[in-house]
Amino acid sequence: MRQCGRILAAILDKLRMELRAGITTRQLDTIMAKESRQRGVDPSFKGYHGFPANLCVSVNDEIVHGIPGERVLRQGDIVSLDAGVILKGFHTDAAITVGVGEISQQAKELIAVTECSLNAGIAQATKGAHIGDISAAIQTYAESRGFSVVREYTGHGVGRELHEDPQIPNFAFDKGPVLQEGMTLAIEPMVNAGGCRTKVAPNRWTVLTFDGKLSAHFEHTIAVTAGEPEILT
Repeated sequence: MRQCGRILAAILDKLRMELRAGITTRQLDTIMAKESRQRGVDPSFKGYHGFPANLCVSVNDEIVHGIPGERVLRQGDIVSLDAGVILKGFHTDAAITVGVGEISQQAKELIAVTECSLNAGIAQATKGAHIGDISAAIQTYAESRGFSVVREYTGHGVGRELHEDPQIPNFAFDKGPVLQEGMTLAIEPMVNAGGCRTKVAPNRWTVLTFDGKLSAHFEHTIAVTAGEPEILT
């Protein structure tokens, strides 16, 4: 999974470099497919429960599961890129949110807070802690900065399957399972500039903010170790 994670991180770096005003979301999906082939991995998302693309591209008020198409990115957009790859029977999963050119101050703050929320959650992913410690840390950080966390969609275990137990909510619930050395988890806060309510687009995949305000998404696959959590992506 370390090798798989390094490859996914490199692919996301390539996508970040290619993201610019004027590119279509379908072109980003094509880059994902090409980079995966060249690096000897398969995209995890293609065909997963019928998902039609290699990459999720979610723009502005789209939270997650955006389907690439003919949409042209414009300066000022924020774009969440969510990708997974499989190598030798093991999956890794990661996401970043990137601004296109100059973006608003609120968008900059939202992106920064979402990434810091992820880091706060990862810091809690230590042997003997609980899933709920990760969740509470994410929610506390995001809400302390005036943003809200999405509740319907969560992080998850990852390994031989793209989505495994346990689920990892981005809000405090109960303690949840105890973290054991060797667990591999996909921690992924989705943070909204407005309220936490969501809606699903007519395509039955893309999830949007209910109030039309911006959303950002960051994700890493991590391993629970005897010491500090190890980021694999």
